[in-house]
Amino acid sequence: MKDLWDDDGATECGDDLLALRVYSSRLIGQSADLVLHGGGNTSVKASFTDIFGIAHDVLYVKGSGWDLATIEAGGFAPVKLDSLLQLSRFDRLSDADMVRAQRAAMLDPSAPTPSVEAILHALIPYRFVDHTHADDVVVLSNTPDGEARIRSLYGDRMLIVPYVMPGFILAKKVAELTAGIDWSKLEGMVLMNHGIFSFADDAKESYQRMIHFVSQAQDALGQRPSPSVDGVAVPPLALATLRREVSRVAGAAMLARFDGTPASHAFANNQNVRDIATRGPLTPDHVIRTKRVPLIVDGEPASAVDSFARKYQAYFEENTDGTLTMLDSAPRWAVWPTKGTVAFGTRATEVSIVSDIVAHTIGAISDAERLGGWCALPAADIFAVEYWELEQAKLGKAPAGLPLQGRCAVVTGGASGIGYACAVALAKQGAQVTVLDMDPAVTSVFDLPAIHGVVCDVTEAAGVREAIDASVAHTGGLDILVSNAGIFSASNLVGEMPEEEWQRSLDINLSGAMHAVRQSIPYLRLGWEPAVVIIGSKNVPAPGPGAGAYSVAKAGLTQLARVLALELAGDGVRVNTVHPNAVFDTAIWTEEVLASRAARYGMSVEAYRKSNLLHQEVTSNDVAAMVCAMAGATFRCTTGAQVPVDGGTERIV
Repeated sequence: MKDLWDDDGATECGDDLLALRVYSSRLIGQSADLVLHGGGNTSVKASFTDIFGIAHDVLYVKGSGWDLATIEAGGFAPVKLDSLLQLSRFDRLSDADMVRAQRAAMLDPSAPTPSVEAILHALIPYRFVDHTHADDVVVLSNTPDGEARIRSLYGDRMLIVPYVMPGFILAKKVAELTAGIDWSKLEGMVLMNHGIFSFADDAKESYQRMIHFVSQAQDALGQRPSPSVDGVAVPPLALATLRREVSRVAGAAMLARFDGTPASHAFANNQNVRDIATRGPLTPDHVIRTKRVPLIVDGEPASAVDSFARKYQAYFEENTDGTLTMLDSAPRWAVWPTKGTVAFGTRATEVSIVSDIVAHTIGAISDAERLGGWCALPAADIFAVEYWELEQAKLGKAPAGLPLQGRCAVVTGGASGIGYACAVALAKQGAQVTVLDMDPAVTSVFDLPAIHGVVCDVTEAAGVREAIDASVAHTGGLDILVSNAGIFSASNLVGEMPEEEWQRSLDINLSGAMHAVRQSIPYLRLGWEPAVVIIGSKNVPAPGPGAGAYSVAKAGLTQLARVLALELAGDGVRVNTVHPNAVFDTAIWTEEVLASRAARYGMSVEAYRKSNLLHQEVTSNDVAAMVCAMAGATFRCTTGAQVPVDGGTERIV
């Protein structure tokens, strides 16, 4: 382990103990080998002066929802130290009562809920306490003779605590083991199958003890062998099929991310992978993110996922006391034998978290196998954490998901204008969006992590195929296609139409859309509530002279949409068209062009902008809102529709 402590950085904290606590906590949070995504907790015993000027001895302990890598002073809850010590003397205390009592003992009501380990931190008679789930320490404890290995490695400097549930039960167990003990002889403790503590009266000493302890564990494990196989890719259609089945069992759209890197590929090629991968998680804390075991993708995805769901149901029924609400029975990660691993989640952040946990888990399993075998906790212990009363209490309080959460979308021609607005609107409603555009700016113009830009010319069928396949490989599937790429041709009467102008309009406005739809159809058939939205034009029902190339191409596009609605209805794919008009916040409508058009009709620019029946200015966002509606539940029972977004046009109405 690299020691990241910098005396100059610590000196900036001065004598502020909380500032030092923030500083060293962030050092711990920077190492994924110590904590992952909100795991671990830290504390410091200090003084808090209330509004009346009265000083109190408190435990500043990491609050729920904060990540050590980015924690700030406000992420630590100040809890009266004497109240926590009083709670430790209870014989029994439910976790719900413990949480309420800890909140009641807080001196800052706006602070986050204190860690469930607050009582344990209070019991440790040192100013600074650090707790991590260091992979290498947990690996040693998850072997057949794990406790003996730990004792041999650390000797009497460490208190060894057999696994018990986190929270009040763990605090009572430590209190029992340390009754009458000389704490000055201890530098830390190992919680078997769970993690490691270090402590000291000095922030630097506590931090460096953690680094030293984990380094010792790393040395004991030895160098991990490099994978002897190369990475692989999985066919996008196979991934989309698996994602559909997982979403079906979950009852919600799920994203799927395949990992075929050398480490994952090597793990999936282990001849015993079906056994070792399903013994249990690296630490019980991970079960909230990953469930107890992964899906093993053997045979057809549908039968494999159904088998997983049946086993999860049996696991629940075997361990429930009859008062619990079962979580969904879909897996959160999978091992695809001979290929790699897959992570699932309704949000990209969830998928990333699961992917990180999986990477650490498969490495830990491989390390433990080298030391005699991977030994996880019994299923009942994992179930107790997965169905902890504190987690169950969150079920009814969870915020509703975004309308398009977990959905995968592709938008063509999205670097600017209507396409850009559609991509942003879809992303803000929860979708993961791939935007195709021939403008290189598409790769940098978006500042939302849910949007990925790809340079692609829709007139090139091969390029469209590669881009959509890559999108599916990245997100797991395709549910929404917005065909927007198009151009407005120069004004020419048909009798004077240049051949290249006519062909260019057909190539981009019509053939380009056909290329995108054709490549998307196999994935849409596997999608979650799949939908195609075609961006048409007012010129379809109400063409004008001089716009023949554009009007004919858009009319053909609309006819294509009608045919698609007929052809894809049996697969549950909805195909609808939106016809915008006079959308002036796009690149083609410069102030000069607007002024020229307004003058032509004897209007002011402001009047020209609203020259429709409703006298409303139509914007790209208005079109995007309709696109999201067509892609979502509002149009669940609608296909083949053509809806104008134009403020009302006399020639159409």
